[in-house]
Order: sequence, then structure tokens, then C-alpha cells
Amino acid sequence: MAAHRKPKQSPLGGQAGRTAATLALASAATATLFEGSAHAEPRPTTAQVKEKVDRLYEEAEVATERYNGAKEKADEARTAFERLRDEAARRTQRLNTARDGLGAMAAAQYRSGGLDPAVQLALTSNPDQYLERAALAERAGDRQAAAVSAVRRELAAVRQLRSEATGRLDALRAHETELRRQKAAVLGKLQAARTLLARLTAEERARYEAAEAGRDGTGTSAGNGGTGDAGTATAAPSVRADRSSGGDRGPVTAPNGRAAEAVSFARAQLGKPYVWGATGPSAYDCSGLTQAAWRAAGVSLPRTTYTQINAGTRVSRSQLAPGDLVFFYSGISHVGLYIGGGQMIHAPRPGAPVRVAPIDEMPFAGAARVG
Repeated sequence: MAAHRKPKQSPLGGQAGRTAATLALASAATATLFEGSAHAEPRPTTAQVKEKVDRLYEEAEVATERYNGAKEKADEARTAFERLRDEAARRTQRLNTARDGLGAMAAAQYRSGGLDPAVQLALTSNPDQYLERAALAERAGDRQAAAVSAVRRELAAVRQLRSEATGRLDALRAHETELRRQKAAVLGKLQAARTLLARLTAEERARYEAAEAGRDGTGTSAGNGGTGDAGTATAAPSVRADRSSGGDRGPVTAPNGRAAEAVSFARAQLGKPYVWGATGPSAYDCSGLTQAAWRAAGVSLPRTTYTQINAGTRVSRSQLAPGDLVFFYSGISHVGLYIGGGQMIHAPRPGAPVRVAPIDEMPFAGAARVG
């Protein structure tokens, strides 16, 4: 009987089934198309890459200046901690010496019996001799009291120094944590820039470098060198190209001798590589160069751009004179040394060595006159 039963019809049989199958295939194809489109990111143009790389370098420079500030604070905290630790060690030695002296007095008193003075006077056969000895004992007692006071003072001083040293150590650790964070930020930005540049074809890279050369007045690639850790420099690009871009034009008329010395020093650094966190003599970042230039002139500047701008007298752009510090971007993240004629010497970014450049190539934020 079961063999004669009529098979059930599929609810999507016939024309309906064929239509459903067609729709399913179309949906799958559409989904595949959209999925492929979602994963196929359009290649950025050379101009877009340049814009992104410039922004990454600017962000890296902001992080570099924060790194410099954190390093300066960490160095100060380390110096203070070591000074307090050394002072605590010296005071501890003095405390131990005072304790030894007090212990010797106590031992001598124990050996003498330490009788009450009234009892000693009652038993003595020579009151005059006793009174003389009593005076000596009183002075000894004064010395003992002074020794006890000295021990107490040294003990309090040692405790205070150790407490201060603990505070400085906590501050040092906090600054070192911030130092590591800013270092990671710098390295992340620089790696992102290198990754973008690596996506360019040889022809696109040539156009990118031509655009950089047109902006900086040199033929130096902006993608090489100077992207390592602080204090580590790769081979410097052509020094000759940078020295020919306006750095060696003879003496500069500066407002004073120190400004002239600072400009002269900066000129001597032309062609040296940019390395973030570097202060010379073989490589520099932007604030490291200006700090070194003015140090050569006998003036001590703070380490970072956002502290250097407050190190002198603010001057307007129309009042600029050779030796002035010129600052850029809203966050005061870049600095150069003005040399006259609308030009400055600065350490631009990784891959771009110390060079002469016009001050109008970046957003001007202010200027300061030092010395």
C-alpha cells in the first residue's frame, strides 16, 4: 500500500523552486560582490599618502616632545633620589657613630657603679674631693645628654631623608612609566609612516620624494633614517645638498654676540640626521638642536618646545632677528632657529637632516628671543 502512495510535492517545486534557486544564487553573488568590495580598499594616491605621512610625522613630533619632557622629569627625579639616598647614608653613618659614643658612656657609667650622688657624699671621707668629682660627673652627664640629643636628631633626620627618598623613587617610577608610554607612541607613529611609504610603487615613491624635495629645497628622501630609538642615528643624507640650501652665506647680523654664536653653531650642524630624543653632537631632534645651539653660546635652555617658548621674551613675526627661536603648530610641537631673511635652521623629521628652510612652510605659532 505504501508503494502506491503519491509522493509529497515540495512547497517550492516547479517554477517556484526554480525562482527561489535563482534568487538564492543572485543573493550569494551579490553578497560575494559586496564582501569583495568591502575588503578591496582603494589604493591611496601619492598626495594622500604624503598628507597622511606628514600628519603622522607631526603627531610623532608631539609625542617626541612629550617624551623629552618626561625624560627631563625622570632625570631630575633620579638625581634627587640619588642625592637623598647618599645624604641618608652619610647621616646614618653619623647616627651609628653617635650611638657608639653613647654606648661607651653607658658602659663606663655601669662600671663605676652609678651610685646616687647623695649616698656618695654621705660615704666619702673627703667632701672637697667628692665635690670636685661631682662637678666632673655633672659635666659628663651634660655630655651624655648632648650625645642622646645628637642621636635623636640624627635618627629624625635619617627618617625624614628616607621618607623623601621614597617619595622621589615613586615619582621616578611614574616618570619612567610615562617615558615608556611616550616612546611607544613615537615608535608607533613612525612605524605607521614607514608602512604607508612602503605601499608606494617605485614611480609613486619618486613622485613623493620629488614633492618633499620641492618643499624642503633638497633632494633628500623623507622616508629613510632617523627612525630608531633616541640617540640612535642612521647614516646622514647628503650634507652637501643641505649646505647648498642657504646655510653658508657668510656672517649673520645678529642682535648680539651670543645670538651670532648660536646661529654659527646651528650652521655647523647642517646635514646631521634627525633622531627623536637626540641632543647631539651627531644627531638632533628639533628642540635638541636649539638647546645645543644656545648652550654653545653660554645660555641654558629647557629641553622641550613648550618650555623653550617661555624661556625668553616673546617677539612678533615682524620683529624676528637672527638667533630667535621660532615655533610652529598649535601645540608648539616644533622649533627652529631663525637666521634672517625669512629662513631658519631646524631638524625637521626622521629622514630629513638638519637644514635651512623658510619659516612659512609650517603654521607659525610664535617666537622667543633669548640670550
